[in-house]
Amino acid sequence: MTPALECRAVSRTFGGVHAVAEVSFAVPPGSLCALIGPNGAGKTTLFNMATNLFPPTSGQVLFFGRSAAGRAPHQIAADGVIRTFQTARVFPGMTTLENVLAGAYLHGRAGALAQMFWTRAARAEERRLIAKADALLDLVGLRDARERPTADLAVGAQKLVEIMRALMAGPKLLLLDEPAAGLNDRETADLAALLRAIRDAGTTILVVEHNMSLVMGVADEIFVLDAGRLIARGPPAAIRQDRAVIEAYLGRPEEAAP
Repeated sequence: MTPALECRAVSRTFGGVHAVAEVSFAVPPGSLCALIGPNGAGKTTLFNMATNLFPPTSGQVLFFGRSAAGRAPHQIAADGVIRTFQTARVFPGMTTLENVLAGAYLHGRAGALAQMFWTRAARAEERRLIAKADALLDLVGLRDARERPTADLAVGAQKLVEIMRALMAGPKLLLLDEPAAGLNDRETADLAALLRAIRDAGTTILVVEHNMSLVMGVADEIFVLDAGRLIARGPPAAIRQDRAVIEAYLGRPEEAAP
């Protein structure tokens, strides 16, 4: 099957420094994969290249077999590739419901004139979108916060709102950058269940995450970066035992003195 996301020897340099060096991997459609590595390993840089926030210095990124080269981020989003960011990004001055509804802007059917004259079709579409947004907020226990300014919510709640906004866009591929940051243990367990449900509903997911308990509990396959290079890939059971991964996180043990 054509991968949902494929990176072919992608590299990115900044002033001569290799942030990512010739990384290749493929995310199968319908899977939940994770990209992990120590701080500074190049994970977010790879995400930014994947969504063309900045292009690779060399190599190629493909979504469902189509090259991302020369395509603006909003064009990639229109094709169903939706991402979140490492730091929660909510629209200030908007309620929680309005923040979630903003994710549907790519798929609104009522045109400008229909909105201007508030036609029957425009009113029906708004009711449909609000019902969907409310259902998503119910899913993460935030329905009671629908009329509150999202900026007033705790960081963990803002992260969940950002994921719900991404789901409103109807993603085929969902790229999540550290979704568990700011969540407590109960919220992280709820997030794990949510990610499985999203995958089981047919959306492919690639997640960058530092919470190894979450990653090991939900990922079908894990890709490991260290110093900008891919050092391991495989299912969680294999990654746990991989010597290169252990050394990347814990450091190489010193040789015993004679």
